Amino acid sequence: MTMLRALIGRLPIDPYLLMLIATVALAFVFPARGAAQPIAEGSVTIAVGLLFFLYGARLSPGAVWAGITHWRLQSLVFASTFLIFPVIGLGAYWATRAWLPEDIAVGLLYLCLLPSTVQSSIAFTSIARGNVPAALCSASVSNLLGVVLTPLLVALLLRSVGGGVSLHAIEGIALQILLPFVAGQVARPVIGAWLVAHRTITSVVDRGSILLVVYAAFSAGVVAGVWTSLSPGDLGIVLGIDLVILAVILAITTLLSRWLGFSKADEIAIVFCGSKKSMAGGIPMATILFAGHSVSLIVLPLMLFHQAQLFVCATLARRYAQRDEAGAEVAVLA
Repeated sequence: MTMLRALIGRLPIDPYLLMLIATVALAFVFPARGAAQPIAEGSVTIAVGLLFFLYGARLSPGAVWAGITHWRLQSLVFASTFLIFPVIGLGAYWATRAWLPEDIAVGLLYLCLLPSTVQSSIAFTSIARGNVPAALCSASVSNLLGVVLTPLLVALLLRSVGGGVSLHAIEGIALQILLPFVAGQVARPVIGAWLVAHRTITSVVDRGSILLVVYAAFSAGVVAGVWTSLSPGDLGIVLGIDLVILAVILAITTLLSRWLGFSKADEIAIVFCGSKKSMAGGIPMATILFAGHSVSLIVLPLMLFHQAQLFVCATLARRYAQRDEAGAEVAVLA
């Protein structure tokens, strides 16, 4: 076992990225089917709930309030999610609709109209040692606003028949995220100091929750037959466009946060919250907004983007963390 760890440590690739690849392979070979599917979905729900309970138990109320009132950061994340992203999506739609199936071109625009993810945005911000309270606020508010703004943007830009605001989505955010976080805040006087002293626990839950999300997402795609509905070439083209969109938004959020003078911790929160799109909310919403269309094709760019953002941001988060560690070592030596 020691030799295996040493060998992995010498590889020019992040070991966590290897775990993500192994998780994807597992989902393709052994997808969660039938009775196993609700078990996988339930495991994700439990892991995310535990993650936010631990965040609530670790974060002081003062830090949470500072994140909520950090209006410059919140404004930039909002602009990235609901202004800059839609402009990029419009460009992708008009550039590809002539040579890609219409539903896929619509899907490229649709993914750019969605709110940010919650669990992975905050988990990656934590891994990268960024401003977790601000990320928690940004991602949660983005999801709450997205329930209203995404259907409005779809109706405005695609003239699609909207399905209204989903109260179920609001309830899901409240029960899965806000309730565990509040419970963690209540338990903080009892277990907060212990958790701060044992950061490995939160780190394991951070990474474990993302691995569960990856497995559940790929399993759902395998069971639905999404990955076999197009040729490998078509999938490669859509993935390539997704990667360009992701690279553009990562560059914009990074450059804007530095140009506006944000700290490194704030930059990390802006980059990870402002560059993500939620598949968990996007797919259910698509079944309502695009009734009568080929929903599987419309959500295909979203599914591929979701996987790409997990892989890219896992590597990016690790690099942020390594740079932070290196800076701390230099400060100690000085």
